[in-house]
Amino acid sequence: MPANANTKITGSRTTGTGAAYSATGTGTTGTPTGTRPARRPADAVTYVRQTAERSVDVPVGAVLSVADRVNEIVVPWTSPTKAERELRSFRTQVTREFNKFERRGTSARRKATRRVRTTRNRVRRDLNQRRRSVERTLRQNRNDVERRVRRAQSSVQKQISALV
Repeated sequence: MPANANTKITGSRTTGTGAAYSATGTGTTGTPTGTRPARRPADAVTYVRQTAERSVDVPVGAVLSVADRVNEIVVPWTSPTKAERELRSFRTQVTREFNKFERRGTSARRKATRRVRTTRNRVRRDLNQRRRSVERTLRQNRNDVERRVRRAQSSVQKQISALV
């Protein structure tokens, strides 16, 4: 990002003359109407110095951050004992995660089995209830038909015996 007169540096320092520039001690009216007060030579020198510092500080800071990250990654593997300790730590973490997955899988399987069993039992109860209801209705209908047939038979026999 190119630095200009209105650029702010992160932190408490600001550069340039923006609309919020204080009018005290500048010799201007301090109106933020877009006209800027004339920069004094000290302001220009400060601006150039700060821009030069920024152009050096940013890449140096980036390199130092990358170096820290690489050190964090490399340090545990610098000696055989540290490497073994790191491998043991990884193995422990993997085992712990594996056991956690196994527990979750087991509980999910048990829950699914329980759900299937309860659904199966509910369907069986419902089916037995319907079967008993159908058998009861069938028995009632059969008894009713047999009773009607006997009545009709006796009534027909009475009519035949009355005729003979």
